Amino acid sequence: MGGLLVKFCVAACACACMASCVQSEKEQIESSTDMKENLNLTQAWDKVFPQSDKVIHGKVTFHNRYGITLAADIYIPKEVTGKMAAIAVSGPFGAVKEQASGLYAQTLAERGFLTIAFDPSYTGESGGEPRYVASPDINTEDFCAAVDYLSTREDVDPERIGILGICGWGGMALNAAAIDTRIKATVASTMYDMSRVTANGYFDSMDADARYELRKQLNAQRTEDYKNGNYALAGGVVDPLPDDAPQFVKDYYDYYKTPRGYHERSLNSNSGWNKTSSLSFLNMPILAYSDEIRSAVLVVHGEKAHSRYFSEDAFKKLKGDNKELLIIPGASHTDLYDNFEKIPFDKIGQFFNEYLK
Repeated sequence: MGGLLVKFCVAACACACMASCVQSEKEQIESSTDMKENLNLTQAWDKVFPQSDKVIHGKVTFHNRYGITLAADIYIPKEVTGKMAAIAVSGPFGAVKEQASGLYAQTLAERGFLTIAFDPSYTGESGGEPRYVASPDINTEDFCAAVDYLSTREDVDPERIGILGICGWGGMALNAAAIDTRIKATVASTMYDMSRVTANGYFDSMDADARYELRKQLNAQRTEDYKNGNYALAGGVVDPLPDDAPQFVKDYYDYYKTPRGYHERSLNSNSGWNKTSSLSFLNMPILAYSDEIRSAVLVVHGEKAHSRYFSEDAFKKLKGDNKELLIIPGASHTDLYDNFEKIPFDKIGQFFNEYLK
């Protein structure tokens, strides 16, 4: 089951000074922080969704506490002035900002929020070596680093910052909310608890013996990788798709492997994560302190999603009257990637308006 997870689950600082209290949108976009890593950022529109004429789009970079430079798309609403509420978006696990996270960010910008959709460390256009590795610590830090960046923008109110995580980054978002008191509101959409599914398999089907065998397999791979001087990749979503594939794998294929959501930099669309990438998730539960989150949380999941139990169980642990679980009737896991008839953008917008005011 662990194999199924790996297979499918997929210089110096330069900051522009302000000439006055009000900058043009173009100046705001260009005021990003450029750290040690020089990233090659695509300037052409290469998203899997159409560009909105209601927002201004640009590229920005910022760095996390580990010195990794992260790349993000920024979306600024055209009709809003002054200091804005801001939202950082990332996910799904193994996706890039040109896919679902960018769609969420652009759509929320149309509703008046300044948003960024960023590629996590080691993936997409972001920096970090080796490539295609995930970390419960570093990827949680990526969200906190996004808050660092947003908090220092002149057009953002630092007291009105939220985050939104999709799929595996829904769990990272909750973990970030548990550590970062600057985050005033968090949305987890179609959430995966990556530490739980890695250690226990889907539907908690793995026992201690199965975990031991997975550890043996992954540590043997470490030896091979070291010997070979490179990191073997696990492969993205299976292709060609077997006839007997589970429905959720068929759903992943339909998103990542077809024009609907395919992107050349997406791990799930192509060769996937490093085979050993899941090692750190085996014994580092990311939601250990989620019951201490005091800020507002909205957990959204599809009624028919195979992953629904992650959100329901995570919600049970949350405390306070500013927490809400929203189950979308008839929706699958990937419906909440890009299906405008299923993604409750009005509700999400209302939630952020209420708690980022």
